Parts: sequence; structure tokens; C-alpha cells
Amino acid sequence: QVQLVESGGGLVQAGGSLRLSCAASGSISSIRAMGWYRQAPGKQRDSVASISSGGRTVYADSVKGRFTISRDNAKNTRYLQMNSLKPEDTAVYYCNANITYYSGGYYYTEDYWGQGTQVTVSS
Repeated sequence: QVQLVESGGGLVQAGGSLRLSCAASGSISSIRAMGWYRQAPGKQRDSVASISSGGRTVYADSVKGRFTISRDNAKNTRYLQMNSLKPEDTAVYYCNANITYYSGGYYYTEDYWGQGTQVTVSS
């Protein structure tokens, strides 16, 4: 019923910038919250940034001042602007969203994950 599609990853040199996008599609009623996570090889998946339905943002200490999460409600899209990238930011980045959708006369609320997008920062 709902899909999250990420885009914007790639290879960048240290100090560079990338912007990730996470677009939600389907019979969406509302997006309660959305977050970005990342997972480096051999490590657990960690939260990077999140934005609530009210616009409150939270960042991991490691990205504060460098990353900015934002949203376009009309497009059901969330963004992660990543500046001053470091080699340690290299990971697969995933978006996660808590979404209410309409189906068969009922509303459902579920968590969804995107497929992931690779970000590689070279030194």
C-alpha cells in the first residue's frame, strides 16, 4: 500500500555535500514521523536524524551542525542535506517512516523502511 523510495546517494570527497531524498507513495493519509538511519559494514543500524509531524528535529551528536533534515509535506518527501562529509559518514542510509494510510474503508498505521542508498565518502 505504501512505498518509501530513497535517492541521492553516491560517492563524494571528504568535505563535500549530498542530499538524500525519501519519497513516500500510496494511499497516504499522514506521515507521523520520519527518520534517517545509517549502517556501516559490520556495524549496527543507527539513527542519524528524525523529524516529527510537528516539525521537531533530532540529530545524532556525530552529525549535528553538518546534517539537516527537512520535509515537503505536499510531496510526502523528506530530505537529508549532508554537508562537510567525512569518511566515517560512509554507510548505507535508510529512511524510516511511521505512516497512516487508507485501505478498504479503514485507516492503518505502520512503520516502513526504504531500500537504502549507499553514501561513500573518500578521504
